[in-house]
Amino acid sequence: MEESFVFQWSVIRSLLSILQWWAFNVTVIIVNKWIFQKLDFKFPLSVSCVHFICSSIGAYVVIKLLKLKPLITVDPEDRWRRIFPMSFVFCINIVLGNVSLRYIPVSFMQTIKSFTPATTVVLQWLVWRKYFDWRIWASLIPIVGGILLTSVTELSFNMFGFCAALFGCLATSTKTILAESLLHGYKFDSINTVYYMAPFATMISALPAMLLEGNGILEWLNTHPYPWSALIIIFSSGCWLSVLTSQFFM
Repeated sequence: MEESFVFQWSVIRSLLSILQWWAFNVTVIIVNKWIFQKLDFKFPLSVSCVHFICSSIGAYVVIKLLKLKPLITVDPEDRWRRIFPMSFVFCINIVLGNVSLRYIPVSFMQTIKSFTPATTVVLQWLVWRKYFDWRIWASLIPIVGGILLTSVTELSFNMFGFCAALFGCLATSTKTILAESLLHGYKFDSINTVYYMAPFATMISALPAMLLEGNGILEWLNTHPYPWSALIIIFSSGCWLSVLTSQFFM
């Protein structure tokens, strides 16, 4: 009886975790799209950099200040040899997602993201020479076919946004595959993963954001009727993403 209760509670917790992840994920995507369209803040690199800064601060608060999670110590050499490559792919993944949101609808972007299982299988087959059962390959046919059909019939189709979302799928798959090899030997939880990766991602994205979007942001600050209220909304989206990545990154 007790074992049955434990099993049922485990299932309920899993379902609640999935529901919570879905709610945060949808909220972040919709808010980001709203930022690009309604606030006219068309700077995906800067939005991504804000997300990384908020994630870094959130992980630091949880580990260092609140001490809700113990810090997993990583050698300085491993930080650059293992964590940095993962951070680079993580950064590319978030940036491409935000770039695609600027050009294509949320529904179309989410449809393209469902292509991720296919890219993961193909990359594992090409790079790691991992072989899969024919039933796995067959299960990918309706996914690929559905995305092709959606792309052809999408009224708001934009090639640049489509390519950004598609390469975002490749980045997500690469991140998943690299995590298995680069993080082997470290029993990272999600908070420690964000603690180490988000600062690297901030460092990677900050300079391109300043060089490519700095002048545009200054002009936006001068022309927007309510810039400070808009900035609060932008940083709030970063806080939402911080919660999402810290709970469900791996």
